[in-house]
Amino acid sequence: MLHKEILSVIAIVLTLTAFVPYIRAIFDGAIKPHVFSWVIWGATTFLIFLAQLEDKGGVGAWPIGVSGSITIFIACLAYIKRADVTITKTDWLFFVAALSSLPLWYLTSDPLWAVVSLTIVDVLGFGPTVRKAYYFPHSESLLFFGLFTVRNLLVMMALENHSVTTLLFPAIIAAVCVLLMMMIAYRRRVFASKASVDNGFL
Repeated sequence: MLHKEILSVIAIVLTLTAFVPYIRAIFDGAIKPHVFSWVIWGATTFLIFLAQLEDKGGVGAWPIGVSGSITIFIACLAYIKRADVTITKTDWLFFVAALSSLPLWYLTSDPLWAVVSLTIVDVLGFGPTVRKAYYFPHSESLLFFGLFTVRNLLVMMALENHSVTTLLFPAIIAAVCVLLMMMIAYRRRVFASKASVDNGFL
């Protein structure tokens, strides 16, 4: 039990370690979060936290609760700072699809179906950020998503009850973070290669 609490505390520290410089970078204008993504992530992460508690996730759910609270703050910050106000039809599609999944939380008393629904919503929330990062790969932080990948792995180890309900969300989000980092790294190489070619002709 004690080792799970220690893992949970480490996961919370990693969460704060990722968020503090990310928030600072938003104020500095170096990072431009997409408001739609963060609204979706904030709502779903906090609801996942409640579902994990219901399924006796225990101390392993704490980092998710902390993350959900800070994510909601970043969503507000993204709106106030107008960090990324470019909203396309595709972004609206992701947003509407995400919201359409939320009623399942109220239609079932089984936390598993709530977690499945909310995990889908959260993954859909990556849509606008993926689109933005594809065209502007330097507008997101590889370190940030890397820390969250490690954080989610620690959350999985710290959970007091291992079930599909408690494990699904952190496992899927860790995988999505890895894929997003791979895409960002690839696009940065493409941009760097293009810049080198362009400079060669100058």
